[in-house]
Amino acid sequence: MAIKIGDRIPSTTLTEMRDGAPRAVKTDELFAGKRAVLFAVPGAFTPTCSAKHLPGFIQYAGEFAAKGIDLIACVSVNDAFVMGAWGHAQGAGDKVIMLADGNAEFTKALGLEMDATKFGMGTRSQRYAMLIEDGAVKQLWVEEPGAYSVSSAEHMLKEV
Repeated sequence: MAIKIGDRIPSTTLTEMRDGAPRAVKTDELFAGKRAVLFAVPGAFTPTCSAKHLPGFIQYAGEFAAKGIDLIACVSVNDAFVMGAWGHAQGAGDKVIMLADGNAEFTKALGLEMDATKFGMGTRSQRYAMLIEDGAVKQLWVEEPGAYSVSSAEHMLKEV
């Protein structure tokens, strides 16, 4: 069953590249006491994710902060090295935290995984975005397969 508005974010560990090394990030600690935007992409360096999804959140990071968002995080079923390299290539800097869910544990705990084996990609995350307040989901937008609209930075800015 997929996560829904009002549910708490599952307690899992993701990975982030910091100072050239992978670092464990506990979701309980990351979202505790914060108003956060979390968005997921099917894969780092993939066309829509690289051309639109991540760049939008980087571009509008200041506007999210002005609306009281404490952090923006991007998660993908990739390893921390790939997510770190993608964030660096896209200029994410401190604007977007790049989180790796290498074994899809977080994605599966959310119930938002998808089967991308026909594309040679295995289990991946659906494309979604959510507003989290102190670890609880306040708003959630899950894209239809192949779509990109409701999880965009531009859409979220209108809603938060």
